[in-house]
Amino acid sequence: MTDKPQGELTLQTVPMPADTNANGDIFGGWVLSQMDIAGGVAAHRRSGGRTATVAINAMRFHAPVLVGDLFTVYTSILRTGTTSMTIHVEAWVQRPALSAPIQVTEADFTFVAIESSGVKRPLPPAP
Repeated sequence: MTDKPQGELTLQTVPMPADTNANGDIFGGWVLSQMDIAGGVAAHRRSGGRTATVAINAMRFHAPVLVGDLFTVYTSILRTGTTSMTIHVEAWVQRPALSAPIQVTEADFTFVAIESSGVKRPLPPAP
């Protein structure tokens, strides 16, 4: 866990009441889906096309996400292979009452570049 976000700002949104669990906090599955979307954006940029999530390492939630938080996701490419890439994804929130952002969770997502038919394809050379 770090004290400030690392990587490129890839997604920002505000969670709504419909995204809450029975305790009134934002549902963990919603957080994971937003992180997967942001990772997919970064993977698409690097691959120049369609990608699929193939793995997510373990996640630990450090803080809850509340309705009205500014939810931000940062991404950075850790590794690339012939057809796959591992992207580090961090989720943070900014609350109106707090001056510093709070890290919610982080994980490494692995994506594979695919053709429209769904078969793997090589990644293009790095820019």
